[in-house]
Formats: sequence, C-alpha cells, structure tokens
Amino acid sequence: MGQRTPLYDLHLALGAKMVDFGGWDMPLHYGSQVEEHHQVRSDCGVFDVSHMTVVDVDGIDATAYLQHLMANDVARLEAPGNALYSPMLNEHGAVIDDLIIYRTRGGYRLVANAATREKVIAWLNRHSGTFDVQIRPRPELAILAIQGPHARDKVAELLSTARANLIRQLRPFQGVADGDWFIARTGYTGEDGLELMLPAAQAPGFFYDLVGAGIAPSGLGARDTLRLEAGMNLYGQDIDEAHTPLTSNLDASIAWEPASRNFIGRAGLLAEIDRGVQEKLVGLVLEERGVLRAHQVVRVAGVGEGEITSGSFSPTLSKSIALARLPIATGERAEVEIRGKWYPVRVVKPTFVRHGKILI
Repeated sequence: MGQRTPLYDLHLALGAKMVDFGGWDMPLHYGSQVEEHHQVRSDCGVFDVSHMTVVDVDGIDATAYLQHLMANDVARLEAPGNALYSPMLNEHGAVIDDLIIYRTRGGYRLVANAATREKVIAWLNRHSGTFDVQIRPRPELAILAIQGPHARDKVAELLSTARANLIRQLRPFQGVADGDWFIARTGYTGEDGLELMLPAAQAPGFFYDLVGAGIAPSGLGARDTLRLEAGMNLYGQDIDEAHTPLTSNLDASIAWEPASRNFIGRAGLLAEIDRGVQEKLVGLVLEERGVLRAHQVVRVAGVGEGEITSGSFSPTLSKSIALARLPIATGERAEVEIRGKWYPVRVVKPTFVRHGKILI
C-alpha cells in the first residue's frame, strides 16, 4: 500500500482507477482518460495533486538563500503574490527538481514534485547552514488543481465574495494567501486555472463541492496528456540529474544576471556552454498511425540518434506526439523506431497546444 492523499476514499467513491505513482496511490482516471482530457480543454476539471511537496522558507536571509539554490532569481519576485518557475541544480548543473516559487509576506513558498520530496528537503537543509532561514515542510496542506477555460469562474461561484473577487483579480503566475488557504493562478495543463492549497481536513468537502458543480474529477492520465500537449516537462522523464536545463528546453528559466550571483550549478552550465551543448529537447509529431512512447530510439539522417523522453496519443490533435532529446544539429525531420520499423516524424517546437489553440 502506498501513501494516500486526504481524498483517497473520495476517489474510490467516485469510481477512480487507482495506480501507484511515485509511491502514492493516485487516480489514473474516473472512467475515461480521453473524456477528462477534453473536459479540461473545453470547460474545466479538478485534479488532486496533494502528493506534491509544499515547503515554506522564511527568515531574513530567505532571498539570498534561494538566490544561491535556484537557477532562476527569486529577487525578480518584487512583491508578495508573484511567482516564478525554476530548476534547482546540483553542482554539475543537472536538475535535482523543478519548482514553482511564490513570494509571500514572510518569505517564499516552494512547490516541488512528489517523487523528489525527501531529496529536495534534504538539499534545502544541507545548504541552509550559513543562512538565517527557517525551512518548514507543510504536509498538513492538500492541493487541488482546477484547470480549464471556465475554471476560475466556476470556482468563484462556490466561494465567499472576498475569495471570488481575489480569484478574478489574480494575474497568471500569482498566488496569495487568504486565511488558511493559498490561491494561485498556475497549473500544469496549458490552460488557465487555479491551484488551491488548503488544510487537508477541508479538501474532501471542497472537492465534493467542485464535482457537484459540474467540474469533472480528472486523473493522472489526462494530466499527463494535457501537460505533454503543452510541452511541459515531467521530472524523471524529460528532466533529471543526468541532464541540465540547457538540454531540456529550460534555458529561459536560468537567470544569468547579475553575473555575481553564483548559484549552485552555474559553473557546470558555463562549462557545458564552453564545451558546446550537444543535445536539445524537441517536439515530435507522428503523421502515420502508431503511438510514440518513452525510450523509443530516434534517428536523424546524417546527424545521429537520440530517444523519446515522453510520448503519447494526443486527444486534441488526434495524432501521436512526443518530447525527445536529440542531437543539437537536428532539423525538421527524423525517424522513430516502433516495434522494429522506422516511421517518419516531424520535428517541431515542443509546445503543441496552449489555451486550446493548436500551435504546430
């Protein structure tokens, strides 16, 4: 038996197919992964993401501490409520985890992946010695992600006037506290929406209210195809401690200025640049029948080989798509080996669908 979120019993009551995900018992779908996918793209759905890791970092050195630990620069978060995305790197520049960081009134709130929980907390503690900071994991919080073009309006209808107004005023990549709730306009689907952090005891009741209001319960299956269409990396597949942001389509998440900010991993990234970056993360589209899957071999004529990191059938495109790490000189065409046969694929920028719009 794996770890369980506060909504485990409710998932069972709603008919979810449960699977192991990084040591957690999580819903894969509630009947149809494809229907849940389309519901999020056209209306909205709710995901239980309480398995993710929330850590608050406070103290007079909190900014300097996170400037040292993160590839992106938290000093860019000038006001409480603002948020940014950042990889956290090891000394060689490879990715320990990717996080969203919110500026709060007292410091910062970090949201990391479930599978990296122990590693991330250990890394935070390991590098806190010379800084006056307090590091507080928040396992008592649950997280609900309500995603889709109608998500904010539908959630606002269920809340108090004050919270509804807060939701309507939030800009993308903002998150603010309201009592014991933290309401953020972020997500992992390529659609608008919210991520709500709230006391675990309150989560099942509110999840039930959301479903009762016509917001479809959605599982890991739809979450994966939605994020893949949006070109968002999954830790452990598209990013890991064997690869740097420079080979993972995460260049924009590195803040090189000021040059004096010597964040962990900076020297490793600069060394890789000096050697010449050898790989890049691209999108693939299979125009023929078939399904692209992780670890399938990709070859580029006259250039070399790579492999798919994430692949699936895209419900929005009705085609198979993938993310793949390929040689830097890769152009517009490649081939993928599927069950011993080679199929042509189109190489595209690794963002297929955003806000309901097809981009390829």
